[in-house]
Amino acid sequence: MNDTDEVEAGPSAPKRMKISQNNKRASTKKFLTDDELQAILEASSDSDVDIYLNDGSEDSSSESGDEDESIFDFQQTQTVSTNKDEFQWTEDSGSMKSVEFTKEEKMLIPIPGKEPIDFFMMFLTHEFLESIVEQTNIYATEVFLSKGTKEKSRITNWKETTNEEMIVFLGLLLHMGNIRMSRLQDYWKTDPLFNINIFHSSMSRNRFLLIMRTLHFAKNPEPGEAVPQDRLHKIRPPVRFFNERMSKIFYPGRELSLDESMMLWRGRLVFRQYIKNKRHKYGIKLYMLTDPNGIILKFMVYTGSLDDCGGKGHTEKVVLHLLDGKLNVGHSLYMDNFYNSPALAKTLLKQNTHCTGTLRIDRKDCPTEVKQKKLKRGETIARYSGGILVGKWKDKRDVCYISNEYENTMLNVTNRRGDTREKPLPIIQYNTYMAGVDRQDQLLSYYPCERKTIRWPTKIFVHILQMMLINAHGLYNKYSGKKMNLYDFRVAVIRKLLPTQTVVQENQPKLDAHYLVKREEKTSSGKIKRKACKTCYKKNKRTDTTYVCQKCPGLPGYCLDCATLTHV
Repeated sequence: MNDTDEVEAGPSAPKRMKISQNNKRASTKKFLTDDELQAILEASSDSDVDIYLNDGSEDSSSESGDEDESIFDFQQTQTVSTNKDEFQWTEDSGSMKSVEFTKEEKMLIPIPGKEPIDFFMMFLTHEFLESIVEQTNIYATEVFLSKGTKEKSRITNWKETTNEEMIVFLGLLLHMGNIRMSRLQDYWKTDPLFNINIFHSSMSRNRFLLIMRTLHFAKNPEPGEAVPQDRLHKIRPPVRFFNERMSKIFYPGRELSLDESMMLWRGRLVFRQYIKNKRHKYGIKLYMLTDPNGIILKFMVYTGSLDDCGGKGHTEKVVLHLLDGKLNVGHSLYMDNFYNSPALAKTLLKQNTHCTGTLRIDRKDCPTEVKQKKLKRGETIARYSGGILVGKWKDKRDVCYISNEYENTMLNVTNRRGDTREKPLPIIQYNTYMAGVDRQDQLLSYYPCERKTIRWPTKIFVHILQMMLINAHGLYNKYSGKKMNLYDFRVAVIRKLLPTQTVVQENQPKLDAHYLVKREEKTSSGKIKRKACKTCYKKNKRTDTTYVCQKCPGLPGYCLDCATLTHV
């Protein structure tokens, strides 16, 4: 009996049924037992595949002479998926609805004062400084005890840092953004071309470099302890502190914007990104939620597909993560086409949150009419479904957009050059409120204080410190009753972070300066003997010098940095 012969089932034989095969050997028959068929039928009951059984009745096509002559023919029909059932696109805008904003923009804590330093210290809290100081001291001890440390290494002079010293360190770090020099060592040079007294009078160069070397934020795992799976575990405490602190200090207004920002990093890093249209094309990608004025409300660092928001549905996870705590109150969120989709718009609308922005028209569930419509310049087309608008407008090129808040109303808009033209309302609103992340990028670019380093956690920390300063400046202009530009605000904050300098008043008599000469006494090896600098010693700093003052009794030592100080 060959493969095409009919099988006649007897009374006692197990029932066998033939199934058609859509492949190159169409005439080959495959037989299924009752148990196998029952398993297929049960599995198909939960799927979108409809199975039609041809039982040999008059409607059956078993007499056609081809592969459809099988007793049971499995046919897959084009059933509409669940997602597509949710989106029935029409021209009727009656499904659009408005959600009331139930919160208000305000400070959540009492306004600390009217000075710039008061607003900045809302972020630089005692507990935050204490955690950094503690972890820095622990890490410095680990480095000092490491086997590779040389006897003359700078770390051998380590002494534990304090909150007060850390404040001075951060003040100098921020001041480096105001005064740009090529190398860190240039800030401590006494050469007339470089001399900036505030640096070497506030902290010695070696001490600053030592703190920079040992700056740490999270405890390292003990020997034999498993390495944390979190790629950000070294910088996680400052990231978490910033987000939690902002949620306790300030609640934003109705409009929010969400976008990505890039922090420059060209070193080796597993989650380094490349975005061609950013100012820093290579670096660490940050997702940010801001208000339209550039105040950063929450941010997260993208660490690749293995983080909490990685994998399938990445953009939707990012949006919901950044909006945590701000859903169901009526916010209007503005995003670009990297995030927007009909599915996300529907998810947000269910949680009483509006969203508006540009859209990639090839996203899943977008209406076919909008995709295929050819438009002339100035024309528009829109479709609605379940409170969601998807539209396309022809400018110089096609602009696709989505909104679950605004209808496709055309309005006249006047640009900066005085030209008036007609645009869709969602595009107008998007252009008005989307610039929050770009605004903070612009402010951060004015006075950058990041330095080249091989330690990416340090670079992220300095970036967070600058974001704190940007936010403090924005809140100061909102609630202090005064207005101040960013540069003056930075200078006012830095002035309070650094030690107070003694200034000689004009009406006071000017005293004679120290008259320094080089010592003549020498050691047995022929080197000039050194003395401790008297002024540095009073500041708890040890500086040995070969210069002494001839006008002072006892010929005390003074270093060149203290040469301009007057007798007291």
